[in-house]
Amino acid sequence: MTLWVALCIVAGVVFGQILPRVFQAIGRMEVAHVNVPVGVLIWVMIIPMLVKIDFAAMKQVGSQWRGIGVTLAVNWLVKPFSMALLGWLFIRHVFRPWLPVEQLDSYVAGLILLAAAPCTAMVFVWSQLCKGDPYFTLSQVALNDSIMIVAFAPLVALLLGLSAITVPWDTLITSVCLYIVIPVILAQLLRRHLLARGEAHFRSVVARLGPWSICALLATLVLLFAFQGQAIVAQPLVIAMLAVPILVQVFLNSGLAYLLNRRLGVAHCVAGPSSLIGASNFFELAVATAISLFGFHSGAALATVVGVLIEVPVMLLVVGIVNRSQAWYESGHRQAAPSLRRN
Repeated sequence: MTLWVALCIVAGVVFGQILPRVFQAIGRMEVAHVNVPVGVLIWVMIIPMLVKIDFAAMKQVGSQWRGIGVTLAVNWLVKPFSMALLGWLFIRHVFRPWLPVEQLDSYVAGLILLAAAPCTAMVFVWSQLCKGDPYFTLSQVALNDSIMIVAFAPLVALLLGLSAITVPWDTLITSVCLYIVIPVILAQLLRRHLLARGEAHFRSVVARLGPWSICALLATLVLLFAFQGQAIVAQPLVIAMLAVPILVQVFLNSGLAYLLNRRLGVAHCVAGPSSLIGASNFFELAVATAISLFGFHSGAALATVVGVLIEVPVMLLVVGIVNRSQAWYESGHRQAAPSLRRN
């Protein structure tokens, strides 16, 4: 998988240089700053996973309140503030000599916007890859989306020191509908149709759909890097420096969520998606807000785009860590669970 990801990144940058007009045209296929081709690929990624969800079993999610609490705390109480600190540290101090002074504030603002809202659609992919509980993942995403509608604007206003934040509601609503509501409805209709033809037929079709998710993920990587191929070649040093605080933030918050879940005796199938949701970013909303507040060519917009570029490869790396550490996690989980029951 690592090799395929690397090849897709290289292919995307090369195609972006060779066929810039083609990918510029694809990049302009947007509705409320949401790219339609990428949205279709995300559907192909997540619908095979959503088909497996039986909503009659959603009631079991209430037993996972510890995992939900950890994810909410990391998403809303840690991640935005830790990114503000990391942006201040790296952009204003460590990398200051190599960055344009007039863009420093804008870069930090873009990083904060990136961390202020948790991801929605892609977390279904990460959850599937780490064998996460799909019911927990869906309920956590729905809860985060509900909180985001209320908390995003005041949180960003607080961290950016702005008195009035214009939330791109069209982007927020379009993204939630496109990436959550419509795929869930389509998946459940497909599930009902397949089950009507028997359990064996259902399992057979679901097994055949699985590889399409991975293919769509790799195609998304090619598109994202092709869209920004010219920017990567034109400003490689700036992009690399902006990527550092994002990388630190991802590993910091995913690690924090993972360790807290282990300490609380949460099952690995919940801790995996919890840590991934805790570290992921709603980059469509971040990009749209950065453009509306600071302009298309601002440092804030560039910072959010860097988040788009590194989101998939970095989250795949975190998935690998979660999977490889399962035995270690469960050894601690077995020790933590009895003590929690005694308490």
